[in-house]
Amino acid sequence: MANPNIVNVTDIRGKTFVGTISNGSYATLISNTSGSNSVVKVNTISISNGTGGTIAADVAIYRTSLANYYEIANSVSVPNNSTLVVTSKDTSFYLEEDDILAAQANGANLEIMVSYEIIK
Repeated sequence: MANPNIVNVTDIRGKTFVGTISNGSYATLISNTSGSNSVVKVNTISISNGTGGTIAADVAIYRTSLANYYEIANSVSVPNNSTLVVTSKDTSFYLEEDDILAAQANGANLEIMVSYEIIK
């Protein structure tokens, strides 16, 4: 697993992932693939629950490394018609090679936005 020196970077690319987390399913959001010689800096994760009804939903966010799951947030309730900020730029974190950022929702379909940088 490479962990490049981010002091002498040659390329930083800002990216945004926007998608839906289906009720009960596990979704890969970002994957820092092996051999990329990069690190991914996750700046912001926000989750929106706009189901239009009165259903709150729980969300879990995971960082996986070598098939081990580490919880960033677990069973956090997102009330209907609201947005939850799981992490922001002042609490950013890194994904090394072979690491994955994933999410799971229970109770309703949720919309998720992840702002991140690929640093090489």
